[in-house]
Amino acid sequence: MTDRLRAVSLFALVALLILGTGVLQSWNSALLILNMGLVSALMALGVNLQWGFAGLFNVGVMGFVALGGLAVVLTSMPPVGAAWQAGGLRILAGLALGAASVVAAVLAWRRTSGKMRGWIVAAILLVGFFLYRAVFDAGVEAVEAVDAATSGYLGGLGLPVLLAWPVGGLLAAGAAWIIGKTALGLRSDYLAIATLGIAEIVIAILKNEDWMARGVKNVNGLPRPVPYEIDLQADPAFVERAAGFGLDPTTASTLWVKAGYALLFTVVLVIVLILAQLALKSPWGRMMRAIRDNETAARAMGKNVTGRHLQVFILGSAICGIAGAMMTTLDGQLTPTSYQPLRYTFLIWVMVIVGGSGNNLGAVLGGFFIWFAWVQVEPLGQAIMGLVTSGMAEGELKRHLLDSVQHMRLLTMGVILLLVLRFSPRGLLPER
Repeated sequence: MTDRLRAVSLFALVALLILGTGVLQSWNSALLILNMGLVSALMALGVNLQWGFAGLFNVGVMGFVALGGLAVVLTSMPPVGAAWQAGGLRILAGLALGAASVVAAVLAWRRTSGKMRGWIVAAILLVGFFLYRAVFDAGVEAVEAVDAATSGYLGGLGLPVLLAWPVGGLLAAGAAWIIGKTALGLRSDYLAIATLGIAEIVIAILKNEDWMARGVKNVNGLPRPVPYEIDLQADPAFVERAAGFGLDPTTASTLWVKAGYALLFTVVLVIVLILAQLALKSPWGRMMRAIRDNETAARAMGKNVTGRHLQVFILGSAICGIAGAMMTTLDGQLTPTSYQPLRYTFLIWVMVIVGGSGNNLGAVLGGFFIWFAWVQVEPLGQAIMGLVTSGMAEGELKRHLLDSVQHMRLLTMGVILLLVLRFSPRGLLPER
């Protein structure tokens, strides 16, 4: 079987699985799987750019996805005027003081020498810290006290939500630059530990800084790039068209909204996939793979290995940030507690490994297939376990077996990964 026929066959199989979900379960479920599959495929593309192109072991994907979600709040939510009046400027002044203190410490370190250099830097940081806390904490208390039950944060810029997607990429790229300048000189295992720790720091900030995005109180009612269901149901023309297809207005409006998201997500995925393919086949892509395969030889040829690693680390993180913004837009809310490493880091790695590391189409295939399996394992497992235990007497063992179905997801992901690594070690669509 040729590579092209293999790819077409596997994508057709995934399409049949999603269509089968619509026929056997509901088209709402099928469209939901499709939408999250598109987002997951985009995340897998970002990780594949880092690992498949350059061999960078980044296990901090969750942090960049969360920054993309934060960008939706900061960009599209309307500003809270009362909060800005109460302490918005003080928060900005405190952040400016903190940044100025760091810059002053760096400049002092570079321009002084001798035994006093360390003491001068320490004094600058100490004074700057107390000034920062004095100004910043007062602003935070004032902002979070403004109608804490419904707002208690500064809000955003009130711009169209579609602008938040590229902003999410830029925010994640900025964080990746800071992380990369610090951690890319480390060995691969230390890089993994560093990125995982930094991702946890990002999530901790989102959970605790209520003034920024309400923390664990969540930000609900995010703007949408598609119509609201209730508006469609109130439109006589839409109701008439839905009746022509034999659908009630409620079902038709839900399907229409999810189909609108699917169209937008498909456009973004196709654009990023085309750009990733062009990058892979360009001299830059060949250079990145040469660095991945033999860094020593690449350095001997005069290549700036660290600089190129920083480039691809920023690009891959930006793609994950865009995907995170898209996912938060689809959910309609920002929920910091929902960002877990198992879902937003390690499951994405499973998608890349199963699909085929180094192959962009493989990453997309892995995103769709693994997300489908992740969603469908629990209901299928419930049905299978119900059938297996149907002849058992009521008791502790039967209850335990039925309650253990929720853990079938982890078991199934492990089995899929082991089978793929055993029979196709380079993934379903290996790198050419």
